[in-house]
Amino acid sequence: MTLQDQPSAQHQIAEERTEAAQVALVGTGSLQQRLSEETANPTHEQQPFEERLHHALEDENLPRALGRFAPSWRESRQNVFAVEENDYGSEYSFPSLRSRLRTAKDYAIEHQPELVAQFKRQAEAAGAIVYEARTAEEANRYIYELCHRKGIDLVVKSKTMASEETELNAYLEERGITAVETDLGEWVAQLNHERPSHMVMPIIHKTRQQVGTILTNATGREISREDVAEQVSVIRVEHRKSFLSAGMGISGANALIAENGTVMMMTNEGNGRLVTSLPPVHVVMAGYDKLIGTFADAMTQVRLLARSATAQPITSYNTFLTGPATPDKEMHIVLIDNGRSEMRADPRFKDALRCIRCAACANICPPYQQVGGHAFGYIYSGAIGLVVTPFHHGLEADAGPQSLCVSCNACETVCPVEIPLPSLILDVRRRVVEKKGLHWIKKIVFWLMAHPRLFGVFTRLTSMGQWPITHGSQYIRARNFGLLGKLPFVKPLVSLASWRSLPAFAPTPLRDRVKKHEISYSLKGETSSRSLNLTVCYFAGCMTDRLYPEMGEAVINILEAAGARVVFPQQQSCCGLIALNSGDRRDGLTMAKQTITMLEQALEKNRADYILSASTSCVVTIVQDYLKLFEDMHEEGWLKRTQALAEKVVDFTGFMRRVVLPGNVALPVRQPGSDTVITYHDSCQSCNCLGLRSEARDILQQVLNVEVHEMPQSDVCCGFGGSTSIEHQAVAERLLKNKLKNAESTGATILVSDNPGCLMHLRGGVDVSGRPIQVMHLAQLLAEHLQ
Repeated sequence: MTLQDQPSAQHQIAEERTEAAQVALVGTGSLQQRLSEETANPTHEQQPFEERLHHALEDENLPRALGRFAPSWRESRQNVFAVEENDYGSEYSFPSLRSRLRTAKDYAIEHQPELVAQFKRQAEAAGAIVYEARTAEEANRYIYELCHRKGIDLVVKSKTMASEETELNAYLEERGITAVETDLGEWVAQLNHERPSHMVMPIIHKTRQQVGTILTNATGREISREDVAEQVSVIRVEHRKSFLSAGMGISGANALIAENGTVMMMTNEGNGRLVTSLPPVHVVMAGYDKLIGTFADAMTQVRLLARSATAQPITSYNTFLTGPATPDKEMHIVLIDNGRSEMRADPRFKDALRCIRCAACANICPPYQQVGGHAFGYIYSGAIGLVVTPFHHGLEADAGPQSLCVSCNACETVCPVEIPLPSLILDVRRRVVEKKGLHWIKKIVFWLMAHPRLFGVFTRLTSMGQWPITHGSQYIRARNFGLLGKLPFVKPLVSLASWRSLPAFAPTPLRDRVKKHEISYSLKGETSSRSLNLTVCYFAGCMTDRLYPEMGEAVINILEAAGARVVFPQQQSCCGLIALNSGDRRDGLTMAKQTITMLEQALEKNRADYILSASTSCVVTIVQDYLKLFEDMHEEGWLKRTQALAEKVVDFTGFMRRVVLPGNVALPVRQPGSDTVITYHDSCQSCNCLGLRSEARDILQQVLNVEVHEMPQSDVCCGFGGSTSIEHQAVAERLLKNKLKNAESTGATILVSDNPGCLMHLRGGVDVSGRPIQVMHLAQLLAEHLQ
C-alpha cells in the first residue's frame, strides 16, 4: 500500500473511530434502515425533460441559490489564477497550464491502449485487481457479484460520478444491498430522491433552509434551517456507524496515473479517505478518460482542477493510492468504457475525453444558472453533459437538454483542457435534428432564407401586411393583437411579444436605402483630417438589412467619415448562422456557399481591402463556423476558399480600434451632453469568440471622450441565443431581466452593444418594461454625434 498522505489520513481515522464510538450512544441507529426502506428508488428513472424543466422553472429558490455562486466564482477564479501566475511566472498562467494539460490528455487519448496496459501492470503489481467493463451493466454486475461473494449488504460511497453514470445505487438496491452516499451533498440529494445537479457541488441548487428540511424529515428530529454548522454536524454523526460497519467502500478517481498504477483523488471532505481505508474492500470506479501518463501530468491537473471547479488554490484532501490500504484488504479498480471507445473513434468528439470534471462549464453557463443541472443535463450536467450524454445514455436523453444552450461560448473560455464545447453541442444538435427532424416552422423559414429572392419577397410582403400588429411602429407588441391574439395560430406570437416586443420588418430595407439615396461610398468634402485610403465591402447581415437598416446607415456614415470607400453588394443575404445553430446543416451549407461566392465576387469586382460586418455573430460564422462546417463535410475546395476569405473579414468594432484609431483619423464629432450616461453590453460572440473586451470602450473614450459606466456582469449573455429564446422563453426572459436590471443599476441613459441580435433582444425588453434607456449599436452612437 502506498498512501502519499498516510500520516494525516491515519490521524483522522483514529479521530473518526473515537467519535463514532461516542455517536453510537446517540440513538440514531434507525436512520440507516430508513435510508434503505425510504430512499431506495430501484428504477431511478429520470423524469421527461419537459417535467424536469418545468419543475426547475417553478422552483423559486433555484436561481437564487445558483445566482449567489456564479458571480463570486468568476471573480475568485480569476484572482486565484492571477495569484498563481504572479507567484510563479507566466509558465503557470491559466493559458499555459491548460495548454500543458491538453497536451497530456491528448497523448493519453491517442495512446490509450498502451497506457491501459501500463496502468494495469503497475496497479496489479501493487496488489490491486483491475477489471475492464465495456458497459454500465458489466461494471454494476461486477460490483454486485463482489458484494454477493463476500456477504456485503452495506456499501459506503465517496463522490463518484462514474457510479451515477452507471446508476449503481439503483442496481444494488434492487438486489438488497444498501448504498450510502457519504459526501455531504450527495447524501442530501440521496435523501431527497434526487440526482446531483452539479458534478462538483451536488446540491448547489439547494438553500440551507431546504437542506435543513430534508435532514429533519430524514432523521425524524428537528434540524436547524439556518445553522449550516449544525447541519454538517448531524451528517457527520449519521455517517459514522456506516463507515465502521460497511463491507465495501466505493470511490471515484480524478486521475489514473499510468506510470505507477496510482489512483489520484481530490476532495474537500474527509469521507473520501474513510471510504477508501476503513472497509475491507475498496472499489474504484473510473472511466478510461481518467488515464494520464505521469505524475508530472497529474500535478498539472492538480493546479487546474480546484481553481477551475471551486476557485480554490488546492482541494483540502489530495490523496494518492497505489494498491490496497493494508495487506489484509482488497482494492478493485473498475475501468469503464460505456461509450468512451465510440467517442475516442470520433475525430470531433474524442476531444471531450480530455474532461477532468471540474464543472467550470456549468459554473459559467447562463442557462444553467436559471434551471440547474437536472434540466441542463441528464446525469452529467453543464456543457460537457450535453456533449457526452449521447455516448453514455443515448441521443434521446440529450434531445431536450441540448436545446437550452444559447451558444454564448463562455464555457470554452474557462475549460481547463480547451474542449471546443460550443461546436460539439451544435454537432449534437445537428444529430438530434437528423434523427427527430426540424419543427415545420423552422423548415419553412430556413428554406426561404436559403432562397434569397423568395426571402426578399417574403420580407417585403410582410412589411406591407404587418400594420395591424405594429400600428406603424418599429415593434410588434402583444397589446396590438387585440382579437387576433385569440386565434390559435397567433397565440404563440402574442406570447413571444408579451415579454419582449418583437421587431417589425423595415418598410425600406438597407439595400433599398443604399440605392435610393445613391450613396457614393466616397468621401464628400473635408470630413476628416486624414482619410483612410481603403475600400470596405460591407456585409450587413439579414437582421440589419431587413429589420434595422438605420444601423447599417450608421455604419456606412462612420466609415465614410473615416475616409473609407464603402461598397454594398446587393446580392448579399443571410450567412446561415440561424440555420446552422439550429442544427439545419443542409440549408446552412447552402447559405454558406452563397455568402462565400458573393463576397469573393464583391472583393474581386471592387478590389476591397476588407470585408466588414457590424454583426459579430456574422463575423464569427464566416471566420470560425464555416471552417468547421467544411472540415466536417470534407469540402476541401470550399474550406480553402473560406480560409482565404476569412483573412479579409473584420468586425466593425475591431476595425475602428485597430485600423481607424491607429490611423490618426479624427472623426468630426461632437461630445455627448453631460446628462448622457453610457453603459456597455459585451455580446457573447464579441468577447467569447473574437476576444473583444476593451475595444469598444477605447473607441468611446478616444472618439467621444466618454467613460463607460460598467454594469455588473457586462459579459454575461443577455438571453437572446437565436431560436433558443423562442423555444425557451422563460429562460431567455430571466436572462434579459437580469441584464436590464444590471444596466439600470448604472443610471445609464444609453445601453450600447455591437451585435444586432443582442440589440433586438434588449430593445424589445426595454420597450415592454418601459425603462428609460435607449439601446443603440456602437456605430449608431458614433454616427449620431457626427458633425
